[in-house]
Amino acid sequence: MTRVLKTSGFLGLAAMMVVGLYQNVLLASGQAAPAWMIGGHAHLGVLSILAIVMGFAVDALGVVGRIRSAVTGLYVVGQWFLPLTVWLAGGFGLGFLHPTAFVWGLCLIVAMLLMAYRTATASADAGGQARASALADD
Repeated sequence: MTRVLKTSGFLGLAAMMVVGLYQNVLLASGQAAPAWMIGGHAHLGVLSILAIVMGFAVDALGVVGRIRSAVTGLYVVGQWFLPLTVWLAGGFGLGFLHPTAFVWGLCLIVAMLLMAYRTATASADAGGQARASALADD
């Protein structure tokens, strides 16, 4: 599952770089890059970097089972659909999609809260592997 997060992260960075190059073409030709394009570009870049980090964090914390699947699925959906919503709603005049940004944002938030929960309830054993623990272990 972390392969999915890491792959999605690197793929997202590649897509973000293509959009960045296109923005440079626009600027070099005397045109301005539209705000919606810049916003989607920034969101995809940051969310893609975090997808890679999440891939390593899921492994490091020993997240398994349904929580691992939920974190991976929710994060990847949010990573892609949030910037796509910005691009489609702003760039293609599909304003009715704007409210869906809250759904994709909620996916990202839930994934982060699940990771926060796992971080708060797990600690490393002597071998550096994460193990379940109680909040009072600190």
